[in-house]
Amino acid sequence: MGYLLLAGAIAAEVAATTAMKYSEGFSRLLPSLLTALGYLLSFTLLAQTLKTVSVGTAYAIWAGVGTAAIATIGILFMGEGMTVTKAAGIALIIVGVVVLNLGGAH
Repeated sequence: MGYLLLAGAIAAEVAATTAMKYSEGFSRLLPSLLTALGYLLSFTLLAQTLKTVSVGTAYAIWAGVGTAAIATIGILFMGEGMTVTKAAGIALIIVGVVVLNLGGAH
């Protein structure tokens, strides 16, 4: 159940960060509200996750997967460029999360 809550926390964080891009510095009401609600939901779900998943593992997965997802969204939907360096960075994030899980950190 902890990892299901963590997936929800990641999805809420990614949605909030995406909405923040469209808030134009918090000058647009709806994207600003979505940002605040998304982060509130994300932290609530992350806190519930920590009841069953170790803090180091949960935070690494939350931050790593969220970062990789936002970078991918930026490339696919927001016109951000893809470079070899950016692709390598995303790959390293994913590898790091996998290694943490395989290493028995949870």
